[in-house]
Amino acid sequence: MVMNENTTVAGRIADSIGERIITGALQPDAPLRQDHVARQFNSSHVPVREAFRQLEAQHLVVARPRRGVRVAPLDTKSVKEIAEMRAALEVVALRNAVPKLTSAHLARIELALIEGDNAETIEDFEMANRAFHRALVSPCAMPRLLANLDGLQLANSRLVFAMARSAGWRPRSNQDHRLILQALRSRNVDQACNLLARHIQTIERLALPAS
Repeated sequence: MVMNENTTVAGRIADSIGERIITGALQPDAPLRQDHVARQFNSSHVPVREAFRQLEAQHLVVARPRRGVRVAPLDTKSVKEIAEMRAALEVVALRNAVPKLTSAHLARIELALIEGDNAETIEDFEMANRAFHRALVSPCAMPRLLANLDGLQLANSRLVFAMARSAGWRPRSNQDHRLILQALRSRNVDQACNLLARHIQTIERLALPAS
């Protein structure tokens, strides 16, 4: 029971700190002190250490000898890797999800699309964007694959927020998402997968300077 409680608290701490790292509220290389975090969440050090381990596994923090735990650098050099991994794995998940898609699944995908179109802040837009991509693939029922995609989506979100801070952001509709949904409604699996892969790889073109 104690272990389950600590695990739950650790997850809550990791989610809260992770979201602040992703949105840029916690800047790269910012120190994360165990005692400060424990006080902030009114917890013991045990779940804080576990939360730090979870965040490290998500590449959101790094632990360095004599420097302690710090927010991980924003590694734009890994943009290409993130985009290619997401494109490959999300397409695999979508191909396995399509045969299981129901009208309820399609409604959830459309709802996330509409919420993204109606978003007035980058925070709301990115939350809807994550929901859209998760709704696309969740019917695949492949937990290991979905866990990997969750981690890649977090890395992608951090890049999106960083780009929005440097280049600005304005409300807009997401035509790529609309085309993917149309292809799924038509049960055109190949077209949906091709559109999805191309859409994911746009993050690489936006984030990397032209060569």
